[in-house]
Amino acid sequence: MEVDFALFSSDSSEDELELMSLMLIQAQSVMAETEPSDRNRRQRRPNIDRSAEEGAQRLIADYFADNPTYSSAQFRRRFRMSRELFRRIVMDVETANIYFVQRADATGKRGLIALQKCTAAMRQLAYGAPADAVDEYLRLSESTARNCLLEFCRTIVNVYEKEYLRSPNEGDLARLMNEGRKRGFPGMLGSLDCCHWEWKNCPTAWAGQYKGKGKKPTIVLEAVASHDLWIWHAFFGMPGSANDINVLERSPLFSDVYCGRTPPVQFEVNGTTYTTGYYLADGIYPPLSTLVQTIPTPFGQKRKHFAKLQEAARKDVERAFGVLMARFAILKNPARLWRREDLATIMRCCIILHNMIIEHQRDASTEPEKDFWVNDGPLNMGFEGGNFSGFLERYEKVHNATTHNQLQQDLIEHLWTMKGEME
Repeated sequence: MEVDFALFSSDSSEDELELMSLMLIQAQSVMAETEPSDRNRRQRRPNIDRSAEEGAQRLIADYFADNPTYSSAQFRRRFRMSRELFRRIVMDVETANIYFVQRADATGKRGLIALQKCTAAMRQLAYGAPADAVDEYLRLSESTARNCLLEFCRTIVNVYEKEYLRSPNEGDLARLMNEGRKRGFPGMLGSLDCCHWEWKNCPTAWAGQYKGKGKKPTIVLEAVASHDLWIWHAFFGMPGSANDINVLERSPLFSDVYCGRTPPVQFEVNGTTYTTGYYLADGIYPPLSTLVQTIPTPFGQKRKHFAKLQEAARKDVERAFGVLMARFAILKNPARLWRREDLATIMRCCIILHNMIIEHQRDASTEPEKDFWVNDGPLNMGFEGGNFSGFLERYEKVHNATTHNQLQQDLIEHLWTMKGEME
């Protein structure tokens, strides 16, 4: 602000007061010119009365009343599960997380009910819709819908992970090995492979390491799936530039085997006895005793028959990926969140819900046939008492290429013998 010093020429007190008042008026006029106008000022966004109670009543009348508007088939198509299973999940989530409990604000106005919040989260998971897409029907804002999604996924992981994303126990191993024996692969525990989830909002500083064969950043999911599409193992978070071998080296898939925390099993193939189960995999994986790959260029009828059946059985994990992404479109669309931890939580939540749906649809009356041996004794923990030699022994056993080749050759002979018996 420029001040005219010619105004200070008078020495009288009255002139000084008059000059000071003039200076104050001049300063106020300058400040008024420099201040932004009311039109350019950022104002607080006004609150919208969304009538949350009306949205809750409409949701209950459409899907959860005694005589709902929409049938069970329509509910299953839109919620990806049965009404009974969804009610159970809502009750468990509301009990475990106070965020989903209906509460009143300072004015006494009631908030959203648990059904609204869980439905908002499921719509985003099932359809891959943006957060504000559920505003018109469920009556909740974009930020609230995003918080519902993250809180719902975190609660699902905390409540159900130990049960629905665990390693196979003895009963599971019995059922898995019985299924593998029927398909011609005694000792098979599932099939192993990786898939990628595109990360749209990957930070620029990380974009290079997250770009793989494609031109866009992705995050890798390593999974093991059985014939019923149950996902037994999920390792998520490796950058898209890593191939399947790099992911396997960082994965905890064989950690329990190294430490002796898995129930030992025993099966026989072509007269040879083995004590460790195996997974079917593609050709990129290393020759481990716990992996059985196909033959890239088979010659002879035996090898061609083995390659055909191995590649057919290995498609279990591919089918599991397809069903998982079709069931939860958020995994098929590019991820819009910024934090890797949130993406990992959403991935684990979708896998847990996927397994819960499979369990709900499974016929519980079917009991596995136990015509093979499963040890019921105590497990030998590799690091108890500083027993590091036991860990090294099991590690070398898994990485034994001779056992890998012998198992593959025994399976070739076993499948060819089965074909001859069937003919």
